[in-house]
Amino acid sequence: MPKTPAEERTAVRLDETDRKILSLLQQDASLPLEEIATRVGASRTPVWNRIRRLREQGVIRGQVALLDAEALGLEACFFVLIRTSEHDPDWAARFLAAVRARPEVIEAHRLAGEIDYILKIFVRNARAYDRFYQSLIAEVRIQNVTALLSMEEMKATTALPIMPA
Repeated sequence: MPKTPAEERTAVRLDETDRKILSLLQQDASLPLEEIATRVGASRTPVWNRIRRLREQGVIRGQVALLDAEALGLEACFFVLIRTSEHDPDWAARFLAAVRARPEVIEAHRLAGEIDYILKIFVRNARAYDRFYQSLIAEVRIQNVTALLSMEEMKATTALPIMPA
């Protein structure tokens, strides 16, 4: 049976300089190349070549601006737990399309265990969540939905742990 892209992907070997560069970029991807080079103790060209290689290898997937949800009026963060009795490819494709089409969904995961999927969504308030919910269940058949309102974000980061080999 052919392997999926995730199964085919192997971990990239990183040396200490690569790990330092990645740590700096995770903190602030807008750092000038000169600053990165100074902090890792290397010159600009080798650092640029390493960053280019890390992009080509898929270690660096992109660069984004991190926005403040509350400043945008998105004051409610919900974790939506979904159970379904449908597991056929057609249902899964419809569900995936429905999730991807909704900008409120910032994360979606398929899980092992009693819950099949979990979504992390940001909306303005409970009424906006209800509109999201009603729209989703009108599009895709779902057995059970549980919504958990986050009362306080205690830790949030986009930085991945970069472990030595």
